[in-house]
Amino acid sequence: MTGDRDGNVVSDITPDGITVVRVHGDLDDDSTPALTRALTVAAESGSSRTVVDLSEVAFSDSSALHALLTAHRAHTATGTLLVLAGPLQSAVARLFEVTRTKAAFHWADSAQQGMTC
Repeated sequence: MTGDRDGNVVSDITPDGITVVRVHGDLDDDSTPALTRALTVAAESGSSRTVVDLSEVAFSDSSALHALLTAHRAHTATGTLLVLAGPLQSAVARLFEVTRTKAAFHWADSAQQGMTC
C-alpha cells in the first residue's frame, strides 16, 4: 500500500484498489477536517470500496459523526461501498449507540474483514 498522512489520518490504496482510511487518536473539531478530506478523495477516487479503520480512535465527537454521515451519502451517490471497521473503543461505540446511527453504516470487525465483506 502507498499512504498519504494528514494529521492523525492515513489513507492507503491496496493493490486491489480499495481505499483504506486509518484514524488514530481523537476525532474532534481539530482533527475531523483531515478525515473529511480523506473521505472526500476516497468517494471521488472511483474505487469500489472505502474502509475506515476506527480501531485506534479513543474519542469521537459529533463533528466526526457528521463527517462520516456526509461521506456515507457521497459514497452512496458514487456507488462506492463505505465500511466502518473496529473493534471500537467504548467511547466511540457509545457515540453511535446514543445517536442511533450505527445502523446507517456497513460495519466490519476489522479493517481486514472490511476489505472483503
